[in-house]
Amino acid sequence: MNDVAVVDYGMGNLRSVEQALRRVAPDAEIIVSADPIVIAQAGRVVFPGQGAMPDCMRELEARGLREAVLEAARNKPFLGICIGLQMLFEHSAEGDVAGLGILRGEVLRFATNLHDAQQQKLKVPHMGWNQVHRTVAHALWEGIEQDARFYFVHSYYVRPLDNALVQATSDYPQPFVCAVARENLYAVQFHPEKSQTAGLKLLQNFVQWNP
Repeated sequence: MNDVAVVDYGMGNLRSVEQALRRVAPDAEIIVSADPIVIAQAGRVVFPGQGAMPDCMRELEARGLREAVLEAARNKPFLGICIGLQMLFEHSAEGDVAGLGILRGEVLRFATNLHDAQQQKLKVPHMGWNQVHRTVAHALWEGIEQDARFYFVHSYYVRPLDNALVQATSDYPQPFVCAVARENLYAVQFHPEKSQTAGLKLLQNFVQWNP
């Protein structure tokens, strides 16, 4: 099916995601929905998010969307963005809360005493443009240069138990995982919808992806 459902659980930057998808896929039906039935019927699913992990998990449960997201992550092209990446894992240090447990691993906070190579103090949250180093070839990276820059806003990062999940890393100042994949599922820490040419290309690749 040539349609994309964006999961609305009240915590995502949905308008930016919707507009970016419409731009790269003008012939696709883009649906922003909080209805589990709509999510279940969609051909592919985007799972964005921003804010605090405990709030995101609570809202997902309260709106009855947990099972629809789990099912989509198992069975159809699925893209997680920012908190939509972190929620896929087992546990987050943010609020000491359980995630969806689709992927094994945890979500950790950046240290508070980070410094770059020039010993300048780095702020948390990590906010702004940063290079992304692809570690594995994947259809979602077709046409995107190695070490292209993407836009980040986050204080936490994922640490998968299975290194085979890792697709890309970024540095702040040490390498952290910023993209993971398994079968039909892909998820990124950065915001492709805010990342101009490279981000739009990744979203276009997702809409055309047939895992």
